[in-house]
Amino acid sequence: MTRAMGAAMRRIHVGNALSAFGLGFTVPYLYVYVAQVRGLGAVTAGLVLAVFAVAALIVLPFAGRAIVRRGPLPVLVAALVTAAVGALGLGLAGDATAVLAAAVLLGAGQAVMQPALATMIVDCSTAETRSRAFATQFFLQNLGLGVGGLIGGHLVDTTRVSSFTLLFAIEAAMFLLLVVVMATVRMPRSPRVGDAPQGSAKGSLKELLGNRAMVQLCVLGFVLFFACYGQFESGLSAYGVEAAGISTSALGTALAANTAVIVVAQFAVLRFVERQRRTRVIAAVGLIWAVAWAVAGYAGLRHGSQEMATAAFVSTYALFGLGEAMLSPTVAPLVADLAPAGLAGQYNSAFALVKQLALAVGPAVGGPMGASLHAPYIVTFLLFSLGISVLAVRLGRRLTAVQDQPWSVRNRVVARSGAAAEPVAAEA
Repeated sequence: MTRAMGAAMRRIHVGNALSAFGLGFTVPYLYVYVAQVRGLGAVTAGLVLAVFAVAALIVLPFAGRAIVRRGPLPVLVAALVTAAVGALGLGLAGDATAVLAAAVLLGAGQAVMQPALATMIVDCSTAETRSRAFATQFFLQNLGLGVGGLIGGHLVDTTRVSSFTLLFAIEAAMFLLLVVVMATVRMPRSPRVGDAPQGSAKGSLKELLGNRAMVQLCVLGFVLFFACYGQFESGLSAYGVEAAGISTSALGTALAANTAVIVVAQFAVLRFVERQRRTRVIAAVGLIWAVAWAVAGYAGLRHGSQEMATAAFVSTYALFGLGEAMLSPTVAPLVADLAPAGLAGQYNSAFALVKQLALAVGPAVGGPMGASLHAPYIVTFLLFSLGISVLAVRLGRRLTAVQDQPWSVRNRVVARSGAAAEPVAAEA
């Protein structure tokens, strides 16, 4: 990595931390703010959460094209300004129409930030540094969300609208501060791993759909986000309260345990993960999550004391956190390495779109099941987790050696240095 790439990467990581810190101030309290503090009711609060998902689904296809044509930095700046206006609008909105309009802006801006930042990481990293760069991004995102949520919890007061206005103003200020930080970034270009041919923005979507490995990865990504992230604050929490008798304070402890495992284990896990085949790591995550769902099932049986059920439920979230720490240096770099040169933005946006679809469908399916169909809920998502392992193994058959295990290939090249070595053969 060159000095210019390193300087740009440091600013990008600062940006990731700032955006997550700002979101942490408001995300945990959005429902309470709309439904209770503004007195707009549960239906409007539910619509606000739905609007976030709908806005993301609308803008992400266009975001990919814009990143390819204009570059990730201008798109990121536009997304940040849009999100800042939306955040400030939410803090000042007094009726349902204004709240929903502000939610559209915040949801759209927040959605576009993800592929733009991911593309910047790709452009400012090399094959040797990419996994660590994405692991650092995930670490800082969770740390920022946790710290922001902790501070926000001490500032918020449900009896004072002004306290929530302050939270949204801080969130908007973080986005605008990030605009200033990003304006100083000088974007270098770096080669991608793999041997994909050059593509154009015009034909990028058709080319993406013709990339069988990328299509399989998108299917796998949908199942990953549907079976884990889409259940955290919907089906799994409902199951914990209704089936396992978990208190709201214990639910907060479980979420904290998830974040703590990610923050503590991320770089320890990285040293192991980056030397393994990526698809085998994803398959292992599926098995770990299957165990997590089985532990959640035990908590719901309540054969022991309530303390044992609570401990099992907290362990479920901790196991999910371990899997997330393994995925962060694995999946995002793989998306980048499957993209033809110049089309990382299109591929990142497509994968972000798949993620948003899973996050929209997951709560809709898992919420009612977790609240009332306890045994079928656990069995269903345990099977989905095992399906992750199956899909990962199948994906591994389609990837080249460079895409699935770049560390091993680099080592072979280094070992042959000084001699006329033949190129490493890759599977079709």
